[in-house]
Amino acid sequence: MPLFSSKSKTPHEALRYLRDTIPSLKNSKDKEHKKISDEVTKTLHVLKTQLYGSQEQEGNDLGAQISSEILSSLSLFVLIDNLAYIDFEGRKDVVAIVNNVVRREIGVRNPGVENVYSKPELIFLLIKGYENQEIALNCGMMLREFARNPLLATTIIGDERFYKFFEYVEVSTFDIASDAFSTFKLLGELLLDRYNFTVMNRYISQPENLKLMMNLLREKSKNIQFEAFHVFKIFVANPNKPKPIMDILLRNRERLVEFLTKFHTERSEDEQFNDEKSYLIKQIKELRPAEENYQIKEENMS
Repeated sequence: MPLFSSKSKTPHEALRYLRDTIPSLKNSKDKEHKKISDEVTKTLHVLKTQLYGSQEQEGNDLGAQISSEILSSLSLFVLIDNLAYIDFEGRKDVVAIVNNVVRREIGVRNPGVENVYSKPELIFLLIKGYENQEIALNCGMMLREFARNPLLATTIIGDERFYKFFEYVEVSTFDIASDAFSTFKLLGELLLDRYNFTVMNRYISQPENLKLMMNLLREKSKNIQFEAFHVFKIFVANPNKPKPIMDILLRNRERLVEFLTKFHTERSEDEQFNDEKSYLIKQIKELRPAEENYQIKEENMS
């Protein structure tokens, strides 16, 4: 028997219990496992209720305190790293707790985002979660909450481990593949949002990101190709391309023109896509090295 029930735990006691007990689920067996699992699930539900507050309680101040303690006690890592060992109902509460902590703002700061940004392994634990059918959809929900923040979105798509994502989009399990694609699409939309101009500009200045998008244009999945096209076009349309970006486009100019000419020709009725594709082909054909552009400007002035 526990010394106190999950309902009587203070937030501090609940967090300490979860942090100390959840890792033991991995090695516990049979009756012992069920006993621990049931108490963990009850405690998670109590903690979620305390974090969100209720109609009868003033939950905001308490929620902020709980959120701060979750971040300072490394409980975020414990919850995500051990998600597979928590039962179905408990996982749902973990998603609710993590998402609340990440979106919670204090004045102009977002401590949850700052915490995840400083510990990017949390992001890649969630991406790796797509490999486990039991927790894939839970991980997807948390990953999309992370991805709604431009700072975390660029952390995701700027890391080489992001490429693993496209293996998950192509898995045979429809729910997991659809969920992974939804996350990828959200990342692309965030990058294209004009409110995220600074983030976008930083992203399209990195040659490794351009190489990734060029590879994704050739992915087996037509949907991935199409979403990659919308990010690739920003690299081409950027009037102030850094030299490394320009060099890659110039080296691949003829191949890109040939490839894009045949790209998604079945979308003949999609006027916007075809206009954008024609524009990109024209832009790529007209690409010139920086030195050559400078000479042309001088000739026009003389």
